[in-house]
Amino acid sequence: MAIPVLYSYRRCPYAMRARMALWAANIQLEVREVSLREKPAHLLQISPKGTVPVLQLPDGTVLEQSLDILQWALMQNDPQGWLHADREAVNHLISINDGDFKKVLDRYKYPERYPEQLQLAYRQQGEQFLQVLETALQQHRFLLGNSASMADVAIFPFIRQFAAVDAEWFAGSAYPQLRAWLEGWLKSPLFAEIMQKLPTYNEMTL
Repeated sequence: MAIPVLYSYRRCPYAMRARMALWAANIQLEVREVSLREKPAHLLQISPKGTVPVLQLPDGTVLEQSLDILQWALMQNDPQGWLHADREAVNHLISINDGDFKKVLDRYKYPERYPEQLQLAYRQQGEQFLQVLETALQQHRFLLGNSASMADVAIFPFIRQFAAVDAEWFAGSAYPQLRAWLEGWLKSPLFAEIMQKLPTYNEMTL
């Protein structure tokens, strides 16, 4: 029986959130870990943009966006209730994360590529979103309530990257609830499962 094929890259935050949903939904699939320097020809054939994650379904349908993959997986099976939250609120937080915050995150991570401002300035800009999340987490355990939602799953891989730029600063920052929330995700059995190392996919070995 044909199963979905997922092209992924272990450390990519977009691929992380897609894998979180696929694993949580217990979707049986073939995972192809790619090298970003030598992308498989089949990946480029079905998705010329060449970024991951990309999910090809057995009927040939191709999902090229992480949020589409996340949504599809949870529509098949959502045992943890990640789709329960208000969709408008979910979309609002994710749009900030994937828009302004991701732009600042890239600059904070690689200030040498963006010399227009100092790295500290980029961090301070990113902190505007951290404060939004901290305020939400002061009110409940997760971003939109006392149980996790699609917003938590979609956002935490990017907060992980932001925290890692200067781990010492983040550990002492004024975001205790955010730190605890992030640590909870990073120490979860599900995250450990999706971060297992896989050999790089090689079409020549098929």
